[in-house]
Amino acid sequence: MSKRALITGITGQDGSYLAELLLAHGYEVSGLVRDESSVGLSHIAPIKERLQLIKGDLREPSSLLAAIELSQPQEVYNLGAQTVVHSSWDQIVETGVISGLGVAHLLEAIRTIDPQIRFYQASSSELYGKVEESPQSEQTPFRPRSPYGTAKLYAHWLTTNYRQHYNMFASAGILFNHESPRRGPDFVTRKITRGVARIKLGLEGQLRLGNLDTRRDWGFAGDYVEAMWRMLQVDTPADFVIATGVDRSVRDFCRLAFASVGLDWEQFVVVDPRFFRVEDGEILVGNSAKAREELGWQPQTPFEDIVETMVAKDIEEVAEKAA
Repeated sequence: MSKRALITGITGQDGSYLAELLLAHGYEVSGLVRDESSVGLSHIAPIKERLQLIKGDLREPSSLLAAIELSQPQEVYNLGAQTVVHSSWDQIVETGVISGLGVAHLLEAIRTIDPQIRFYQASSSELYGKVEESPQSEQTPFRPRSPYGTAKLYAHWLTTNYRQHYNMFASAGILFNHESPRRGPDFVTRKITRGVARIKLGLEGQLRLGNLDTRRDWGFAGDYVEAMWRMLQVDTPADFVIATGVDRSVRDFCRLAFASVGLDWEQFVVVDPRFFRVEDGEILVGNSAKAREELGWQPQTPFEDIVETMVAKDIEEVAEKAA
């Protein structure tokens, strides 16, 4: 008999890759969506007919109860959130309600209907914020520096509380930055690859960015959703850092992105102080030894391949729109 899973945030980068993975493993997959129209469903368009899409919202507890009753999942993956760190400063309350309180609503719905459901919470390297050690592991203290990170911390600790207090199978993946051609346009990596595409096609002459020395641990989203799935297949729930263990700068990303189309990044990139952020100086790089040992997981996709694939996809999309 097929396993059943419910994914919140199924239309996003991670949700769409996870849905594809679960379908490949023979799951019946349901996804929570706020709008069942075709708008915003492009990432899951190729598999849409194989999914059960259920209208719901993390801000509305009754809709979560209804979604769980309808889908009857053995596994719930919570990937729904306000996902852009810098935007959380403009949406402080909404970020807290969706990314923080929404997890309380979801965990309560699971506990009410079937506490045997296995739950995955998408935590973030933004929990570490003002880092105290490098690389960061599951034991590194959390010191978030944004409303996004703070909301994620509430959700992370709540997941731990439900695991300990109610003995529920609730695990959290502390995922470091992970990219793909499905990455949202508000992220710096996509801003770079989209900018490279427009410059290569002669539509723009420069790319304005913030701190080029900012260093992050970048992996591939398709690899990271496998770690999510593996967390719910083991016998004991726990939290895991998911990362490559290698930090690279925004400058490194620019260099590779422009080089992939035969351009010198220094001729086109302009540093603009307006895009600097207070948290840019922190080096986020993860120690995923626990995941490698206990889950048998490790990243598969080279950084260079991630960047080149993103640029190629953006060139294709920009060219189509310009035609």
